[in-house]
Amino acid sequence: MDDNRAQNLLSIERARVEELLSDLRRNRRAERLATGEQGDMSDSTESFVAEGTDDAIANGMARRLEAIGRAELRLAAGTYGHSVQSGVPIPDERLEADPAAELTVDEALGLT
Repeated sequence: MDDNRAQNLLSIERARVEELLSDLRRNRRAERLATGEQGDMSDSTESFVAEGTDDAIANGMARRLEAIGRAELRLAAGTYGHSVQSGVPIPDERLEADPAAELTVDEALGLT
């Protein structure tokens, strides 16, 4: 894959994940304010469950941002587009679908 295309895909993906994370945080603040106003016991239970779910989603997004950062480092080092495990080229189609891919599909599925 062309380096410019890779950089563009990574930039788009970083912006997408950062926006999702920002929206999650903004919604979480709004929910906390709304919950504080209502004061219903069932609302606090629902809020607790929702907060745990939000935390899990936020952690997943943070891990995604880390993967994007590693891909950006590989791009700068000239190793982008190759498996970090085997060095085998990752097909462009996979990189188009997941620009932060670190493994081939077979490697990711544990088939190699």
